[in-house]
Amino acid sequence: MKLALVLVLSLLALPAVAQTRSYQQIGDTTYGPNGQTWQRIGDTTYGPRGQTYQQIGDTTYGPNGQTYQQIGDTTYGPNGQTWQQIGDTTYGPNGRTCQQIGDQTYCN
Repeated sequence: MKLALVLVLSLLALPAVAQTRSYQQIGDTTYGPNGQTWQRIGDTTYGPRGQTYQQIGDTTYGPNGQTYQQIGDTTYGPNGQTWQQIGDTTYGPNGRTCQQIGDQTYCN
């Protein structure tokens, strides 16, 4: 689930796109569009383009000094961004949402 949280946060931080994108998690690896992959090894997630995210307690440390802190169902990120998890849907900045259905995650 921690890999999914890191993935969802990084997806929701991207600019909105007109199409729905699909991501599938198989074991410790998440497969996204355009051949992108994220792999979790221990407390570190390795993303595309050499990005790494490290989970320590309730805080995730991302590339470029970014930090994300989870308190309850809300995650607080850089630049005042927040994400809220309600059921199987994560609501992010700029009206972005991601919904998890089984091992698939769909984002707008």
